[in-house]
Amino acid sequence: MLHRDYLLEIIAKFVDAVTVALRGALLDGSPESARDVEDSVAALLDLDPQTAMNLSPDSLVTMMLLSGMGDSLASYVSYALDRVGDAYDDMGDRAKAELRWDQSQAVAESFDCDPSAVPEEFAQLEAELSAAE
Repeated sequence: MLHRDYLLEIIAKFVDAVTVALRGALLDGSPESARDVEDSVAALLDLDPQTAMNLSPDSLVTMMLLSGMGDSLASYVSYALDRVGDAYDDMGDRAKAELRWDQSQAVAESFDCDPSAVPEEFAQLEAELSAAE
C-alpha cells in the first residue's frame, strides 16, 4: 500500500510539473519549458537530466527497467517525450525532436503501452493544446 501511495504521489507531481512545462513549450515556444519537461522526465527516473536526455532510446529503456518502476511510469514518460518532441519540432530543432520521438516510441514499445493514448491525467492539457491549434 505504501509503495502504491508513493508511486501515485510521484506521478501526481510529475503530471503537475510536465503540464505547466508543456504549456510553455507548446503554446509559447519556450525552450526553457521544453528543458523543464526533460528535467521532469529525468527526475522521475532518478537520473541526471543531461545524461538521461542524451541516452539512446534503447539505453533510456534500460534505465527505466533498472529503476524497477518502468511499467508504472512508461505511459507518462512516453507521452511527455512525444509532446516535447513536438515542441522541439515547432521550434525548428528537428534533431532533438527526432530523438525525443524515438525515445518515446522505444518506451512505448518496450513497456507495451499505446503511444497514441493520452494518460488520463493529461487529458485536460491535451484539450487545451488542441483548442489552441
